[in-house]
Amino acid sequence: MDVAVLVYDGVFDSGLSAVLDVIEGANAMRGELPQPPPAWQVTTVGFRRRIRTGAGHVVTTAPAARAEGAGLLIVPALAERRPEALLDHVGGPDSAAVRRLVSDARDRGTPVASACTGTFLLAESGVLDGRRATTSWWLAPVFRKRYPAVTLDETRMVTTSDGVTTAGAAFGHVDLALAVVRMGSPVLADLVARYLVVDERPSQSAYTIPSALAQSDPVVAAFERWVRVHLDGPVNVAEAAHSLGVSERTLQRTVRRVLGTSPVRFVQDLRVERASHLLRTTDLSLDSIARKVGYEHANTLRILLRERTGSTAATLRGR
Repeated sequence: MDVAVLVYDGVFDSGLSAVLDVIEGANAMRGELPQPPPAWQVTTVGFRRRIRTGAGHVVTTAPAARAEGAGLLIVPALAERRPEALLDHVGGPDSAAVRRLVSDARDRGTPVASACTGTFLLAESGVLDGRRATTSWWLAPVFRKRYPAVTLDETRMVTTSDGVTTAGAAFGHVDLALAVVRMGSPVLADLVARYLVVDERPSQSAYTIPSALAQSDPVVAAFERWVRVHLDGPVNVAEAAHSLGVSERTLQRTVRRVLGTSPVRFVQDLRVERASHLLRTTDLSLDSIARKVGYEHANTLRILLRERTGSTAATLRGR
């Protein structure tokens, strides 16, 4: 398959390198398989001959028009983590050519892929409307507000929906590139992952910091603080709303709008975060930890930890 990797001003260096290294690694290792898949022919393309990355390095590229003949277009992330600056950039004139390239690719039926902040470029071009997508977990509230037509699931590390593949935060580029390899050969993708010492990460939930997400809205931030005070006991949403001076309906709708989840699930996220911290930093039994985060029975917490983090309590304790 011919793969075009777009290099543009301010591109995230590590993301670009990860994509190139993983696919090149797959090409180097494909000969180890009894029935190797075809090699990936990768071309870095850009709108000028020489492009300056986010870290100030200069990358030489082929003309962006070369992407027209590719079987896949990959758009690495932009090296910008500040939400306002990110939105200004992806929606501004400096990104107009990127947006056109992405939308034209999808109009031709060419699959496109991106990770981290690059997913904002895909969304801004309109190719994610009506599709499932993921993005950097800490930018999920911003993404959800800006692109309501996209079905966002920031808990996922990689999603593919109607020819568009998205991946999560920063080094989610590795997961993105492995997903590309897996489309051609699942066996080769597993082999590359083992050589790179990369664990399969189906979810971003284990890395999410709920308090960081909550800060994007004053009501949600106040709810988060209230829950932390009451984390060792039953949490009543109506009581929380009354304490915050809003109606229960307002609290429910605000949490859903900002975080894409219910207040009850957000409380569970906070309990999982606290329990995971105690498992890593103390010798308390799981029963004791369960009581500290509001559960009478350790098994309830055990199931929730597995569901949200993908790991057992014993695994979390060993980290």
